[in-house]
Amino acid sequence: MADSIAVLSPGDEARVLGYEDPTTPYARHLLSLGLVPGTALKLVRRAPLGDPVEIHFRGSRVVLRPNEATGLLLERI
Repeated sequence: MADSIAVLSPGDEARVLGYEDPTTPYARHLLSLGLVPGTALKLVRRAPLGDPVEIHFRGSRVVLRPNEATGLLLERI
């Protein structure tokens, strides 16, 4: 079963399984940033109210809004 970024806690690591709908503009944007299937990422921190979240992958840090990244399917590692 796939997880979403919303269920991860700071320090959790996950691997990208894919996207619910890879044709959406936001999914295409995340793909262009390198969040392709198989990419490992780590949730670094959450803002005090939970939005946005900072992730680290492939030497980069990116801030995402969890409600926009709900289509990102993850597997905890």
